[in-house]
Amino acid sequence: MSEEKTITELDLHTNETLAMPVNPDSELKTYLVEYVGGRLENEEVTVNMIAEVLAADFPEFAFAFAEENFLRGYQLGLNDAEKLFTKQTETVDRTAN
Repeated sequence: MSEEKTITELDLHTNETLAMPVNPDSELKTYLVEYVGGRLENEEVTVNMIAEVLAADFPEFAFAFAEENFLRGYQLGLNDAEKLFTKQTETVDRTAN
């Protein structure tokens, strides 16, 4: 017997990746962590914190990034929907008795 995993609405809208602390293992990450940490007065910086500061300080980048992700997701949805309708539909003549 398989066990189903039920999640709550809160779990559905929680992205664990955004809550991850950032490990500054490159020059750019180090700069971002220091900048965001100083701006938010917080020593432990998460991915979500960086996204929030980027959206506030560099909205053009955040918008372009979000738009690209939206369009890719929309295209993927259209591709998936197209695959659902690959069969020949059957025509029913309702006038014949």
